[in-house]
Amino acid sequence: MSAASKAAAPKVIRIGGASGFWGDSAVAAPQLVKLGNLDYIVFDYLAELTMSILAAARAKNPELGYATDFVAVTMKSILQDVVAQNIRVISNAGGVNPQACAKAIEAMATELGLNVKIAVVHGDDVMPLLPVLRDENITELQSGAALPLKVLTANAYLGALPVKAALDAGAQIVITGRCVDSAVTLGALMHEFDWAPDDYDRLAQASLAGHIIECGCQATGGLHTDWQDVPDWPNIGYPIIECHEDGHFIATKPPGTGGLVNTAVIAEQMLYEIGDPANYLLPDVVCDFTQVTLHQESVHRVSVQGARGKAPSGFYKVCATYMDGFRCNAQLTIVGTDAALKARRTGEAILARTRTMFNALGLADYSRTAVEIIGDESGSFGPHAKTPHVREAILRVAVMHPQKAALELFAREIAPAGTSWSPGTTGAGGGRSSPSPCIKQFAFLLEKHRLTLSVHMGDTRWPVTIQSADTAKAGSDPNSALSVHPASLTPTDLGSDPSLAEPGTAAPEPESESGTTVPLIQLAYARSGDKGNTSNIGIIARHPSLIQLLRAQVTPERVAAYLAHLVKGKVTRHEVPGIHAFNFVCTQALDGGGMASLRNDPLGKGIGQILLTMPVLAPSHLTANATAPSL
Repeated sequence: MSAASKAAAPKVIRIGGASGFWGDSAVAAPQLVKLGNLDYIVFDYLAELTMSILAAARAKNPELGYATDFVAVTMKSILQDVVAQNIRVISNAGGVNPQACAKAIEAMATELGLNVKIAVVHGDDVMPLLPVLRDENITELQSGAALPLKVLTANAYLGALPVKAALDAGAQIVITGRCVDSAVTLGALMHEFDWAPDDYDRLAQASLAGHIIECGCQATGGLHTDWQDVPDWPNIGYPIIECHEDGHFIATKPPGTGGLVNTAVIAEQMLYEIGDPANYLLPDVVCDFTQVTLHQESVHRVSVQGARGKAPSGFYKVCATYMDGFRCNAQLTIVGTDAALKARRTGEAILARTRTMFNALGLADYSRTAVEIIGDESGSFGPHAKTPHVREAILRVAVMHPQKAALELFAREIAPAGTSWSPGTTGAGGGRSSPSPCIKQFAFLLEKHRLTLSVHMGDTRWPVTIQSADTAKAGSDPNSALSVHPASLTPTDLGSDPSLAEPGTAAPEPESESGTTVPLIQLAYARSGDKGNTSNIGIIARHPSLIQLLRAQVTPERVAAYLAHLVKGKVTRHEVPGIHAFNFVCTQALDGGGMASLRNDPLGKGIGQILLTMPVLAPSHLTANATAPSL
């Protein structure tokens, strides 16, 4: 290629997503660095529980408070190659102590004889503001509860501008604390293409690119509805995006790796945990993904374009954590005829016995309890369970209590069931369960101007100014700036089908005059996840011709009724016509969500799979080319 041709070639930035959470596979970063031909490698480590764990670590040792695996395992394995290939690294592994994280990497680089510019983003810590915010009667976003007296962590979800500022200053490694998952990618692209902070359409596209890769292998076949079509799980590739200056990008993976990148996989990940797809709320831009289109360019290469953006609000979302007593989970395996019935009686006996013991000792009753039988489908499928007479079941008892001593007593009373009650009791697991602190979330809004953001590199520290949108333009109510309340929505053109369904709404089964009743999985893909106590379920038609049928039969009312044993709040349906899909937002669906939930599935990962068993009536000519494993 001539020099002139090279000069005319469009600039393309390759970014690899190497971590979806603290605990993702150690193979990810070395694989991407070795095979990815990358410009950037980005990592997402932080969840709300992770922040509280890191805060506890820092309280014991001021040199801790960051994701230590990022330094001791990941960076140790790739730092020399990163420097040799001039790959830039962006990670929120800094947790509650990003400066200490950077210091540890710097020490490693010095030991290896490497010269690396490391920048640290500061400003997400809201703890110093809590006394003033408490005086202002700040309340939780969903519940309206008052700020707890003792808060463990409080961090704002920062955006991409501080990351861009660090890269603009020449940093090769950027360490942040709490930021939105996609910001590590958006910051890189804003730097590379010098996009303005108000170039909202491109910012929306780049945020979608970051959203696609922020959960690791979920963009390369992980959790795919058609899991049987995904080859070579052990060698699955981690995601790479190839980004162009106009914002459009290609989703792919390293050559020679396992996994699958097709339009269905990318569509599932696109809808993952985004709420209203027309108003996906981020600190830098409010994204509209409803007109996004996906095109299979070639094997394992999907082109993504069509995201639109508008000005963000003047607020950050803040997630605080606090301790609310203790929790403990225990499991036993029950074998033999009527295993599920024996398991349930065992769980109820354990609770009854320990309550009697609590009373004798002057201890209060449990705060909450849950008995689940894993194996008979009752916990997940409720009234739709098909295997009530299993011969092997796992009893799971989960409890909460204000006092640790009460749960230590509970933990001691699990093993005696092995000789006291049901025949076939075995499998107590890894020994006696231990009580642990129950960490809960408290989310609220904070005006952006109340935080001071800065970047620290070497001996230099400089401020980062955020030109936030006028709050009035985003809505006079700060809550309206970050969310669309279901009551404010109007039904789209869905005939008689409204966009909202109240809990317990009666929903008729599909008519049976003609056609074939099939499980939804034969007509659609699905992926589900959580936002606090809300479950987000994306439903994507297997073929565009099926979308009208899904619109008519997979209504908010039917979804609310089918999931009524799990979902206690409203169900809202959002249309995503660009990818022939719907996004269902189900409130009060996760028993509190996260650590507040006693369910075996507190994050709603299985709810999409449950919904895929819902029966729908389909004409034979529509199902002939839209098949999936029969149930």
